[in-house]
Amino acid sequence: MQKSLGLSDDILPVYLEEISSTLSGTCYKLTKPRTTAAELARSDFQTIETGMTEGHPCFVANNGRLGFGVHEYLSYAPETASPVRLVWLAAHRSRAAFTAGVGIEYESFLREELGAETVERFHGVLRDQDLDPADYLLIPVHPWQWWNKLTVTFAAEVARKHLVCLGEGDDEYLAQQSIRTFFNRTSPEKHYVKTALSVINMGFMRGLSAAYMEATPAINDWLAQLIDNDEVLRSTGLSIIRERAAVGYRHLEYEQATDRYSPYRKMLAALWRESPVPSLKDGESLATMASLVHVDHEGASVAGALIEQSGLAPTEWLRRYLQAYFTPLLHSFYAYDLVFMPHGENVILVLKDGVVQRAIYKDIAEEIAVMDPDAVLPPAVERLRVEVPEDKKLLSVFTDVFDCFFRFLAANLASEGILEEADFWRTVAEVTRAYQDSMPELADKFKQYDMFAPEFALSCLNRLQLRNNEQMVDLSDPSGALQLVGTLKNPIAEF
Repeated sequence: MQKSLGLSDDILPVYLEEISSTLSGTCYKLTKPRTTAAELARSDFQTIETGMTEGHPCFVANNGRLGFGVHEYLSYAPETASPVRLVWLAAHRSRAAFTAGVGIEYESFLREELGAETVERFHGVLRDQDLDPADYLLIPVHPWQWWNKLTVTFAAEVARKHLVCLGEGDDEYLAQQSIRTFFNRTSPEKHYVKTALSVINMGFMRGLSAAYMEATPAINDWLAQLIDNDEVLRSTGLSIIRERAAVGYRHLEYEQATDRYSPYRKMLAALWRESPVPSLKDGESLATMASLVHVDHEGASVAGALIEQSGLAPTEWLRRYLQAYFTPLLHSFYAYDLVFMPHGENVILVLKDGVVQRAIYKDIAEEIAVMDPDAVLPPAVERLRVEVPEDKKLLSVFTDVFDCFFRFLAANLASEGILEEADFWRTVAEVTRAYQDSMPELADKFKQYDMFAPEFALSCLNRLQLRNNEQMVDLSDPSGALQLVGTLKNPIAEF
C-alpha cells in the first residue's frame, strides 16, 4: 500500500513500528482484569483515566510511543497505572526561564508543590556542590527523559553545572492519556505536571518547547477571563483548568544549529496545570470525555452506562451533555472566532448521578486558535492568531467534533440499541438551533458559516501522520497541513 498511501521510504518503517506498538499496547490492555462499562462509569477519575482502551479513535496508529522499551512501557504507559516519581533538575537561570499567571510567585509556588522540606533538601544538594540555589530554577522531568535523553544529549550542560540532578520528588504521579502529563496521586488537589518527552506518539515528537512555554500562563489567564466575562459561556458551566506556570531550558548550541521545529529545542521544559479536583461540589465526580466512547469486552459503552445510571431518557441525557460540551464550542466560534481542539482526551466531564453537569476544557495554550484577523489580542496572546481560509473555518466543528467524536458516540449508542443515529443527530441539530435562536445578533455569522450546510470537506487525519509522523501539523498554521479528500454528508443538515 506504500504507493497508494504516498508513504516515503523514511516514514514507512517507522509507521509500521507505530502500528506494531499500538497492537502491542492493545494486547497488554486485553490481559488486564475485565472491568465492565457500568463499573467504570461509577469509578473515580483516575481509575477511568487508566482504564481507557482507545484515546483517539480516528487514528489507526494511536499508541506509538516509540522510544519506550517494554519495561518503560510498564512503568510509564497510562493504562499500566504505575505510580511515577518525577526527577527534578536545577537549571541555571542564565539558560532557564520561569513564567507564571497573575498572582503566582516562583518561590511560594514551588514550596506549595514540593513542600518546604523537599525544597530544602534540593537546595542542600546544590550547596553541597558549592552552588547557590538562588542561581537556579527547579524543573520537573519525566524519568525516561532524564535517563534516555538529557544525561546523554545534554551531558555537557550537566558537566558545566548548568544542569544539576537533584533526585526524585516525594509525590507519586499517574501518567494521563496524553502520556507526558501527570496527575498527582499523593495530593490530587495539587497541579498536574506536563513534561517534555522525546518519544514519537501519534503524529508528534512529544517534546515541549521552552520558547513556546513562555507565553502559556498569559494565554490561559486571557481565556479564563474571556469565559468569566461571557454570559453564555458562564451559563453552560464551562471552565478551563489553567496552565498556571511554566519553566523552560534553552540549550544555546542546539538552538544555533536547528530551526524552530527541531526536537532538540523541545527536550527540557515543563508546565503546571490546575487540578480539577478542588472545583468539585458534593456528589460530583470527574471523567475524561474519551471514556464516553470506551467499549468493554461485552460491547457496552461507558456513555450507555451513564445514561442508564442517570435514569434520564437517552435524548435528554444527550441534550445535557451537548449543552455542557457543544454549546460553548459553538458560541466560542461564532462570538469570538475562537476554536479549541476538543477531542475526548482534551475535555474532562463533571458528572453527578451519571448526568453531565459541565465541561472542563484543557490543553489550552498549544491547542486553541483565534481565526479573526482583526481580533484585538494582548501582545502575549498574539501567537493564537491563525489565518484560515473562510471555507475551512467550520471544519473546527465538523471535523473535530462531528467526524472525530460524535460519529463514534452515535454509532456506539445505536449498536447498543440505546439511541437511533437519527435521534442522536436530531438532538445535536436541536441544540445547535436553540443556541442560534438565543443569539439573534449573530444571525449574519450563522448564515456565513452554515452549521446546516449539506456537506463538508473530508479532512483525513491519518494522512497527516502518514506524511510526517514527527510533526504532522504546524501549530502556527493548522489549516495549512490539512489533507482534504472529497466530502462527507453533514449529519444534521436534514434536521
